[in-house]
Amino acid sequence: MPIIRHVNWGGLRTLYVKEVRRFFKVQLQTIWAPAITTLLFLVIFTVATGAKRPVLVGGETVAFADFVAPGLIVMGMLNNAFANASFSLLVGKIQGTIVDYLQPPLSTGELLAGLVGGAVTRAVLVGLAVTLAMALWPGVHVTPRHIGAILWFGLLGAVFLALAGVLTSIWAEKFDHAAAVTNFVITPLTLLSGTFYSVDNLAPAFRAFSHVNPFFYVISGFRYGFLTTADSPVLLGAVVILGIDVVLALTCYTLLKRGWKLKN
Repeated sequence: MPIIRHVNWGGLRTLYVKEVRRFFKVQLQTIWAPAITTLLFLVIFTVATGAKRPVLVGGETVAFADFVAPGLIVMGMLNNAFANASFSLLVGKIQGTIVDYLQPPLSTGELLAGLVGGAVTRAVLVGLAVTLAMALWPGVHVTPRHIGAILWFGLLGAVFLALAGVLTSIWAEKFDHAAAVTNFVITPLTLLSGTFYSVDNLAPAFRAFSHVNPFFYVISGFRYGFLTTADSPVLLGAVVILGIDVVLALTCYTLLKRGWKLKN
C-alpha cells in the first residue's frame, strides 16, 4: 500500500493535468477566441483614437497603442483565470461529480494548488497568444523591458483572479451566480482599472476609486514591465497584490477545509 508523505505530488500533478486538459480540449474557445477578442479591442480603440496619439503616463508621453497593449494583455489573462477557476467546482456541484474533487487523497492545500495552477496556466497561454498577435500587428510595440515586473504582476494577478474564481465556485449554486459575479464585479472592475486611459486624467473622485481597485495595480504594474513608467508606485502595487493573494488564499483554504457548500 503506497504511503503518502508530506505532499501528494502524484495526486497534485494528476489534478493539475486534468484542469489543463479540460480547457485545452476546447482551446479554440478558451485560448484563441480570447486572444482574437482582445486584439479586436486594440484595433477598434487605436483606429478610433489614433495609434500614435500621445498619452501621459507617470510624467512621460507614450503612444496610445503602446499604452493600451499591455493592459489588454493582462486583462485577457485576468478574465480567463477567473473563468477557468470559477467553473471547476461549480460544474462538479451541478453535475453531482464534486466527489471527484473531494474523495481523492489530496489535502486542502493540494486541491487549491491544483485548481489555481490550472487557471494560471490558461491565463499564461492566453497572455502569450495575445502578445504574439499584438507583436505582429503594425504600429504596436510590446517589447518587454522589465521582466521581473511582467512576471510578478502577470502571475500574481492571475493567481488573484484564480483564487477569486475558486471562491466564486465554492459560493455559487448555479451558473447564474457565477455569471453575476463576472458581469457585475469582475468585468466592471477590469474596465475601470485604467486599461484604456491614464487615471491621472480623471477627476479626483474617480481617481480615488481607481486607487482602491486592485485591478488597477495589476494593470499599472504589468504595463510598467513594457513601458518602465506607471500610474502608481510599482512597489506599492506589488505589495497590495501579494497581500490580496494571501488573504484570498487563506479564505479559500478555510472554506475548502470546512467543506462549505461542498459537502451538503
